Formats: sequence, structure tokens, C-alpha cells
Amino acid sequence: MNSFTCLMVLAGAFGGGFISGLAGFGTGLVALGVWLHAVPPLTAASLAIICSIVSQVQTIPAIWHAVDLRRIWPMLTAGVAGVPVGTRLLDHVDAGVFRLTVGILLILSFATMLAGDRRVALRWGGRSADAAIGLAGGILGGLAGLSGVGPTMWATLRGWPKDQRRGVFQAFNLTILSVALLVHAAGGLVTRDVVEPLLWALPGTLTGAWLGARAYRRLSDRHFHRLILVLLGVSGLTLVVAG
Repeated sequence: MNSFTCLMVLAGAFGGGFISGLAGFGTGLVALGVWLHAVPPLTAASLAIICSIVSQVQTIPAIWHAVDLRRIWPMLTAGVAGVPVGTRLLDHVDAGVFRLTVGILLILSFATMLAGDRRVALRWGGRSADAAIGLAGGILGGLAGLSGVGPTMWATLRGWPKDQRRGVFQAFNLTILSVALLVHAAGGLVTRDVVEPLLWALPGTLTGAWLGARAYRRLSDRHFHRLILVLLGVSGLTLVVAG
């Protein structure tokens, strides 16, 4: 790793950790927007999974009271089933296509959360729709550590309250990404190529998540939502151009 790669890994980890501490999700969303310019997709995917788990474990105690297992079990069950599918796709992903796809997902997240800010509240689908979103989240979790994209957009469109939303996607993320890490490790994807950048990423993740959690307590709902939109939108546009 040269100096540029080290700095990019550290910067991506800090940004991802900060947004995760601030919003309860988004380590992979933000970090991949930086890491995919510096490391291969396979390495970036494993880094995103490990750093996401670290930030989730660090911040979930503050939101545990809002986790309702009766609400999220269909999403969790389908998500776990989707993880091996996403992991298998890693061997067939082109770097340019991967950047473009992640960028489009980021922009979709931006647009969906913008719609959520306008108080859109979907009532259809029930647990079957929750399970379908969970399956998509599991596939993306195994592929790139992006398990939070689907549940975050879905919870926003559902119009659930702030704590309820965070309880859903944070519990989902932690579960799915833990499974994804086991699948990656069993498949031999967590190699020395991951360990070296991880040593640079962990300090950024831990520091970012700690600062994000402190900032979360100071932000109003309105400013909190707008900050997330800006981060998602800018990261998505950057990756679309690169892809």
C-alpha cells in the first residue's frame, strides 16, 4: 500500500464510521465511495463488512430499546438467506460496473430519503414486502457490505418514526453483516490483502463512529436528515462518474 491508498482507506473509514454513528447505518455507503478509488472491489467489500460491524457494535446499545424483533424477523430471515448469493456474485463483478451500480444505489437512496422527507408513507406489502427487502439487503450485504440500502429506503418510505427506523435497520445490518463476514471468511475472501488496509481503516472507523454518535445527540431531526441526503447524493454522483 502506498501513501495515497493508506490515506484513502483511512478517510473512507472515518467518513463511514461517522455517518454510521450519526445515523445508525451507512458505513459501506460512504466508505465505498472512497475505497473503490483505491482498492479492488473484493478488498473493499470485505473492508466494508468488517468496519460496518465494528461501528454497529459500538453504537447499537444506545438504540437497543427501539429494536422490535416481531417487526423485523421476516426481513432478517430473508436477509440471511441472501448473503451467500451476494458473496458468490463477487467472483463475477467488473470493477467499473460495480462502481456504477453502487453509485446508482446511492442516488436511489438519496432520492428515496428525499421523498421520505416529504412524508410519503407506504402501507402496502406487509411482511411479504419486508421479506423481499430483507432478501435484497442480504444479497447486497454479501456482495459489498451494503445491507442497509434496502431496509433504510424501505423504513423511510414506510414513514416509521425515527427511533423505530433506526432500530430496524441497525439490528438488520448487524445481523446480516455478521453472517456476511462468516461467509466471506469461510470462502477465503478475508486474506492478507484485507488485513493490511484494515489496520488503517479501524482507527478511522472507531473515531468516526464515536464522533458521529456524539453529533447525533446535538442535531435536530431536520438537520440530521439533510446531512444524510448530502452524503448519499455526493458519494453516488462521484461513483457514477468513476464507473
